Amino acid sequence: MKRSQLRSLVVPSILLLVIAAGCARPPVIEIRRRQPAVKKDYGRALPPGAPALRLITDPARLPDFRPAFGQDRHALLAALDHSIRWFTYPSSKKYYPIQEITHERAQRSLAAFREILLSAKSAEEFHQRIISQFDVYESVGCDDEGTVLFTGYYTPIFDGRLAPDAEFRWPLYKLPPDLVKDEEGNCLGRRTEDGSIVPYYTRAEIEAGVLRGLELVWLRDRFEAYICTVQGSAKLRLPDGTLYSIGYHGNNGKPYTSIGQLLVNDGLIQPEDLSLAGLIKFFRDRPDLLDTYLPKNERYVFFRPAEGDPTGSLGVPVTPYCTLATDKAIFPRGCLTYVVTQLPSVLPGERVRQMPFERFLLDQDTGGGIRAPGRADVYVGVGDAAGLVAGHTFSEGRLYYIFLRGM
Repeated sequence: MKRSQLRSLVVPSILLLVIAAGCARPPVIEIRRRQPAVKKDYGRALPPGAPALRLITDPARLPDFRPAFGQDRHALLAALDHSIRWFTYPSSKKYYPIQEITHERAQRSLAAFREILLSAKSAEEFHQRIISQFDVYESVGCDDEGTVLFTGYYTPIFDGRLAPDAEFRWPLYKLPPDLVKDEEGNCLGRRTEDGSIVPYYTRAEIEAGVLRGLELVWLRDRFEAYICTVQGSAKLRLPDGTLYSIGYHGNNGKPYTSIGQLLVNDGLIQPEDLSLAGLIKFFRDRPDLLDTYLPKNERYVFFRPAEGDPTGSLGVPVTPYCTLATDKAIFPRGCLTYVVTQLPSVLPGERVRQMPFERFLLDQDTGGGIRAPGRADVYVGVGDAAGLVAGHTFSEGRLYYIFLRGM
């Protein structure tokens, strides 16, 4: 599910979903999601040749790994084993070295951490074995001080059809045969009849029907179809109640633009309401503005039928609260990360509580909107409850990578 965008999105739900932090924590305070008081450029690119990771040499700056000792061991092991399997693929070697991290070091680090995860008897032993055996690197962040903005993404469930009718008339498209990709899967453009390659169609051109005949599925709501192209995967509920999964198969190579941020900039929605729930309500009240704003995000994602769990850009399944999406041009893919931030738990009535989130995740996904050392995206699951969490995930924090010492 290689995604193309930031995901400050949410679907209304009254389902209870509480994020387990693993250890006892102080009482949480119920708050509304809000943007940091000081505006920062989280998408600030690295200077040419600058590294995204910095080795921590001061022991006082090392993170406390003890809170992660109690995280969901089953889910973490599943995600860990997906990455371990990816490192056995010969194609994984072409992405290394990155900085001083070799393929062998990254691969052996996962195996060593797995052994500690299974054998450590206490949070203290867990922490001490990690800091004694591993080097810890931190992202330089958006400000060279380690500040990273964490958002969330998920796999939505919408009503859908495999054939159009009067109600279901908004299509999602298959990958066009004239779209040309490079070996990394990036769109190079559209091959014309004379063999030349030109830029691919924009979202506006695609929604106008230029790809008619390549429809894969149809949805009832135009904005729901848009959400699918933001998330890069979806599950569609068919008339008989079965779920039909679709997954990412490419994009049109255009840059991503956040329509939510445009609405904030234009004074049409408040920053604290910038969530999918807020966007759904806004466009239900103002459907006349769909034509104005949706085409401003020119990026469009193409789909194919999918089996089983959603997969990330590494081609392995993504695991809720254990998969992270980062910029794969600057961070080592497949590796173990440690995230220190806040994530919401959503209670009945859509009351949101921000809670400490200090957990290990595997860097297994990417997206067009995640293009800097100051940005990362946590995968939070499938369905409306996950969408509600994803839409309220917007917190600063720290991002660490750990690798075996002495290699």
